[in-house]
Amino acid sequence: MKPAIAKRFSARRFVRSGEGATAVEFALIAPPFIALLWAILQTALVFFAQQVLQTATLQAARQIMTGQAQSANMTQAQFQQLVCNNSAGLFSCSGLHAAVQTFTTFPQVSMYNPIQSGHFVSTGMPFSPGAPGDVEVVQVFYQWPVWPGPLGFNLSDPHGGGSDLIVGTAAFRNEP
Repeated sequence: MKPAIAKRFSARRFVRSGEGATAVEFALIAPPFIALLWAILQTALVFFAQQVLQTATLQAARQIMTGQAQSANMTQAQFQQLVCNNSAGLFSCSGLHAAVQTFTTFPQVSMYNPIQSGHFVSTGMPFSPGAPGDVEVVQVFYQWPVWPGPLGFNLSDPHGGGSDLIVGTAAFRNEP
C-alpha cells in the first residue's frame, strides 16, 4: 500500500471508530451535570435549613406569646440561645440574630429589614417582647453559607457574599 493511501485509510478508520466516543461524550456532559447536581443539593439544603429555622423560631416565639419570656425578663441574647437550642445544632448560635417588635394592631405591622446598602447588619435589632394583648412580630435571621459550584459560580449568591440570608418569622397576639 502506498503511504498516501495508508494515511487516508487510517484517517477514515479513525473517524468511523467508536472507541473513546463514550469518554468524549462524558467529558462534554459531566461538568454541567455535576454543576446541576450541586445546585440541586445546595438548594435542598437551604430549604431544609429554612424549615428548621422557621420551626425553631415558632417554638421560641411561643415563650413570648405565653408571657414566659416577659416574666423571666428574657434578654435578646437569651432568646437567640433559645432559638439555637431548638434548631437541633444545625446553626452556629453566634450567627442567629433576632428582631422582636411590638405593635398594637395587625395593620400597623411592618417587618424589620436588616439589609443596609446591600449588606446584612446585625447590630441594633429591636427586642420588645411586649405586654399581654400586644401584637408581636418575631424574626430570626441567619446567614447560611453558600459554596460555589464546580464551575466556580453560584446562582443563589449573585453578589458573591458567600451566604444566603434565611429568615424565620412568627406574628401573633400575646395571650392575656
